[in-house]
Amino acid sequence: MSAQTNQAGQTELPDPKEMALIYGDVAERACKLIGDHVQRQMKKGITMPSDEMGVAQAFMELMSKLLANPYSMAQAQMNLVWDYFSLWQHSTLRLLGVNGAPIASPLKGDNRFKDQQWEEHFLFDFIKQSYLIAARHIRDTVGNVKGVEESTLNKVNFFTRLYIDAMSPSNFALTNPEVFRETMNTRGQNLIKGLSNMLRDMEDGDGQLRIRMTDTSAFEMGKNVATTPGKVVFQNEMMQLLQFSPSTKDVLKRPFLIVPPWINKYYILDLREKNSFIKWCVDQGHTVFVISWVNPDEKFADVGFESYLEKGTLTALDAIEKQTGATEVNAAGYCLGGTLLATTLAYLSAKKDKRIASATFFTTMLDFSQPGELGVFIDDKIVEGLEKKMSERGFLDGSEMAGTFNMLRANDLIWSFVVNNYLMGKDPFPFDLLFWNSDSTRMPAKMHSFYLRNFYLKNLLREPDGISLLGTPIDLRKIKAPTYFVSTVEDHIAPWKSTYMGACVVGGDKRFVLGGSGHIAGIVNPPVANKYGFWVGKGKTLPDSSDEWFANTEQQPGSWWTDWQAWVTKHDPETVPARDPAKGKLKALEDAPGSYAKLRLDAKKK
Repeated sequence: MSAQTNQAGQTELPDPKEMALIYGDVAERACKLIGDHVQRQMKKGITMPSDEMGVAQAFMELMSKLLANPYSMAQAQMNLVWDYFSLWQHSTLRLLGVNGAPIASPLKGDNRFKDQQWEEHFLFDFIKQSYLIAARHIRDTVGNVKGVEESTLNKVNFFTRLYIDAMSPSNFALTNPEVFRETMNTRGQNLIKGLSNMLRDMEDGDGQLRIRMTDTSAFEMGKNVATTPGKVVFQNEMMQLLQFSPSTKDVLKRPFLIVPPWINKYYILDLREKNSFIKWCVDQGHTVFVISWVNPDEKFADVGFESYLEKGTLTALDAIEKQTGATEVNAAGYCLGGTLLATTLAYLSAKKDKRIASATFFTTMLDFSQPGELGVFIDDKIVEGLEKKMSERGFLDGSEMAGTFNMLRANDLIWSFVVNNYLMGKDPFPFDLLFWNSDSTRMPAKMHSFYLRNFYLKNLLREPDGISLLGTPIDLRKIKAPTYFVSTVEDHIAPWKSTYMGACVVGGDKRFVLGGSGHIAGIVNPPVANKYGFWVGKGKTLPDSSDEWFANTEQQPGSWWTDWQAWVTKHDPETVPARDPAKGKLKALEDAPGSYAKLRLDAKKK
C-alpha cells in the first residue's frame, strides 16, 4: 500500500506494519552495500579525521564562557521553553480546527520547506516549526556570548550554522514529506538507489564523499558551453591566450583583456550564448582576449604569484600588442584575477608603463581586513596545515577549494543534492553552471601559500610597498588609470563592503557599482534578463565609508553591463576595422576554448 491522501489533500500515514517491512527490507539491502564499501575502504586504509581548523577548541572556549554565566543560560532555556509552549498551544488549536499564525516560519527563499505538506499536514508542520524554533535559539545563544574573541566567535557561529543546516528535518527520510511519499510509493527503491549513488560518489572521491551536482556527460566544451568562436593565439606553460572572432564591422580601438581567477576556469563568462559576457562584449564591438590558465600539477609546486604576473598578464599584454599593434588595452579581472590585475597595474605604474588604459574589477578584494566567512578557513594554524598538505603534493587539490566554497552555502550546494541524490534516489539534473562549478582547478603550493599569508593574513597588498613582485614594490595608490569596480550585495566570497575598501585604496578616477544577487549570478547578469538591478553613487568621489556611499546611491533597473559599456566607451571612443584572430601577427594554435580549459580533473570519473 502506498501513501494515501485524504480529501483535504494531506498525506496520511500508511500502515505501521507495512512501513516496518519496507524500511526493514531497505536496511537489509543497504547493509550489504555498506559492507561491500567498507571492505574496499579497509584495503585502502582508514584514517581518523583531524581538527586542523581548531573547531573543537573554539567550541570549548565558547562553552567555558557560557557556563560562567548560568543566569544567561537559564534565561535562554526559559525563552526556548516558552516558544515550545506556544507551539504546543498553536498545534492543539490547529487539531481543533482553529488556524492561526505560525510560531516560526522559514525565511523567504528557503527552498527546504517548499513542499506544500510542510504547511498543510499537521505533523510535518509541527516538525518544521519545532526545528525552526530550536535553530533560532541555538543561533541566538551562541551568537550572543560575551568575552569570546571575534575570530573564535566567527568560527563558532559558522560551524553552528553548518550543524543547524545539517540537522534540518528536510535532510531525513522519515521527516521530509516529499521523501516519505517517494519511499512509500517505490517501496524504498529510492533509498536503495540513493545509497548506491552515495557509495559511487565516495568511490569517486577515494573515500571522501564528493557529491555529484550535475550530469557532466551532458556538456561538452565548445559544443554547448564555452561556444563563443575564437582562437588560441598564444600559449606558454602558465596560460593560453584566447582571441574571440568579431561580430561587428568595426571595433573599439583598444583590445579588451579579461583576467579570470585561476581558482576557477574562465568560461563562467561564456557558459551559453544568451548569458555569455564574452559574447555580449564581442557584439558590443570589443576585441576580446581572455587568459585561460593552466590547471597545475606537482610540477608547478614552486610556481609563485610572480609567475602569474610575469608569464600571465605581462606576457598577455606583449602578445596582444604583437597580434593587434595596439599599445593600449582595456582590462578586466574577476575575483582573484582582479587582484592580479591590480598588482599588474601597480607594477606597470612603477615602470611608467601605461599599456592598461582602463581597468574593471569584478568582485575583487584588494583590502583583506574583512574577508567575511572565508576568514573562518584562514588563520595561522589552518594555513600551516594547508602548507603541510601542499608540500607533500605540490598543490592544493581542487576538490578541497570547491568544498570550502560549497560550505559557505551548504543548503544550496550540499544538502539539496543530498536530498535529491541520496534520499530521493534521483540523478542530478544537467546544469551548465554546476558543470562549471564542478570543473575544479588546483593551486600551486608556493603561490597559494604566498597569497594566503601576504594577502589574507597580513593584508599587505593594501599597504604601500607592502609586497614586492619581480623586484618592484607594489603600491596600489600609484594606479592612475580610470577604474570600474562592480561587486554584488549578496556576495559570500568577496563581501561588497570589503571590495569597497579596496577600491578606496586605488588612485585615479573610480566608479563603484553594486549589483544584485551574489558572486556569480550578480556578475553573469545579461541585460536581456532584466534582473536584479544595481546601485550607483551620486557623487563623483568615493567616501571612505561604504555605508555613507550606499546612503547616497540610486538603484537602477536591469544589468550593470550596460552601465559599464557606457563607462568604457567614454574612455575609449575611437574605432578601427574588426580584427580577425586568424589574420593577426600571431599564429592561431587551436580553436577556443583551447586545450588548457578542456582539461578536467574528473574526466576519468565520467
